[in-house]
Amino acid sequence: MTMSTDEILQRVANHESLENEHLAGADLTGQDLRGGDFSGADLTKADLTGANLSGCNFRGADLTNAVLVDCNLSDADLLSVEAPGADFSQANMEGAALKEGNFAGALFVGASLVDADLTDGDFTGADFSEASLNGAELTGADFSQANMVNADLTDAEYKDAVFDDANMESVSGYEPTDDY
Repeated sequence: MTMSTDEILQRVANHESLENEHLAGADLTGQDLRGGDFSGADLTKADLTGANLSGCNFRGADLTNAVLVDCNLSDADLLSVEAPGADFSQANMEGAALKEGNFAGALFVGASLVDADLTDGDFTGADFSEASLNGAELTGADFSQANMVNADLTDAEYKDAVFDDANMESVSGYEPTDDY
């Protein structure tokens, strides 16, 4: 049984964990969920458009096909999440941890991932067009077949990152070498 929006908001307000809860398809558009614990939760196809998710814990959560457009995910913990097909377009993900997550086919169009940690993540076929990854940690991440058009990788660390067949047109701050 899925929780109502009011129940979810009450639990977050009371600093109660939503760990491993079934929240698939939840409509949390524009809600203030700062600091919430959604670790291991099923948020498949949830709509979090415009929500404030700063500092939230999503470790191991399932965000498959979730909509997180224009939301605030600054300093959020998305370690080892499953988020294939999720839409993070225009999201503020500054300082967020996306390490070891599955973001294959996800959308990050115009998103800000400044100082975010994407280490060892799967971003195969993801769309980072117009995204800012200034100072981001991309070590070991897989961006094969990703769309990076007009992305900003200034001061990003991309040692051992894979960009096979990625569209790198007009990317700033990226200097391909034999090591990358």
